Amino acid sequence: MEKSSPRMTGGTREAPVNASPAVASNAEGEEIEVLESTDVLPVAPEDQWKSLFDKYDPENSGFISTERFRDLLATHGSELDPHKLEVLLALADGNADGKICYQDFVNLMSNKRSNSFRRAILQGSRQLKGCSLRDEAGLGLSQRLVRHVAYETLPREVDRKWYFDSYTYCPPPWFILAITIAEVAVFMYYGFQLDRLVLQVSSPSFLKSPLPYHPQLRAQAWRYLSYIFMHTGIEHLSLNMAMQLLVGVPLEMVHGALRIGLVYVCGVLAGSLAVSVTDMTAPVVGSSGGVYALVSAHLANVVMNWSGMKCQFKLFRMAMALVCMSVEFGRAVWLRFYPPAFPPCPNPSFVAHLGGVVVGLTLGVVVLQNYEQRLQEQSLFWIFFCVYTLFVLCAVFWNIFAYSLLDVRLPPPP
Repeated sequence: MEKSSPRMTGGTREAPVNASPAVASNAEGEEIEVLESTDVLPVAPEDQWKSLFDKYDPENSGFISTERFRDLLATHGSELDPHKLEVLLALADGNADGKICYQDFVNLMSNKRSNSFRRAILQGSRQLKGCSLRDEAGLGLSQRLVRHVAYETLPREVDRKWYFDSYTYCPPPWFILAITIAEVAVFMYYGFQLDRLVLQVSSPSFLKSPLPYHPQLRAQAWRYLSYIFMHTGIEHLSLNMAMQLLVGVPLEMVHGALRIGLVYVCGVLAGSLAVSVTDMTAPVVGSSGGVYALVSAHLANVVMNWSGMKCQFKLFRMAMALVCMSVEFGRAVWLRFYPPAFPPCPNPSFVAHLGGVVVGLTLGVVVLQNYEQRLQEQSLFWIFFCVYTLFVLCAVFWNIFAYSLLDVRLPPPP
């Protein structure tokens, strides 16, 4: 059998020619590779897929055999990215039931996250031979960036190829970029207003802003989230923004703004609530809760999929990320116990960092581990989400009743 590889013309991939799929058994069942094929399938709306599916399902059972599914791929084709074809062929070859469900078929063709092809891979224990995404040449700058992001964040070759063909830069990673721009803009505004960029927290007017969390003003609920726009100084802002952009933007490109925004906001809220429960007299500023949620989730995902992660210098880069996190956390601990400029109000707390880490190691890991799957289908996601919701409810009741019951001496309002 003669192999062929895809040709590149002006950065655009052409469908490979004169090749057919070949299947070899693989005990691990973890990664998929494929021989390129001329069989391609046009992307169409769901009603067209239904019409096409019905031709191969005259009994209207909602299923077609894997043999008919392969015939469908062979006869109805003009434009389907070759890597998506690999996944469809894997679905046909790896399905242990011998049947393809209509909804699985539509999900795959509509680029919807689904369990379908992962089930096919694991049940079938197949390995389809073909070239790695890293070996493709002639890619444009934007394609190389997408390929780089795929290798930075995804542990399986089939996921990387699927993402490479699916990603369109529309929408762009707007959430992390918008949050970062807003945080820098607010910092610069208060930098000019307070006439200082280093250790802004030492200014007597710093906590008078409507944004930071302050224990005396904890009834103002927006402060549990808005505190991320204030930072103690340019050293605090710089470390947070560097980690937020370097980790957050690639993660959002792969997993989308909704999922990454969920992890980020949950980390932010957990950070301020953790402070209100464990460090009851301290204010909170900085985006460290959200940043640490993303970074800790990503690092945990890398460790859990160490052999599958193909990013370059991963051990060195992981060590550097841990160093940056340690430096930022050490700075926060030092500042918390440093004599405050305006006693009796203490300096901002460091506990928000720990709240973000806990969210990242629970909810965040579940999100990053399930790139192509629906979160609502994952029992572990619901377990962690319920635990998180219970924590939020307990923290709310704590803020309502515990301060008066414990007779906590709070600093005066700013």
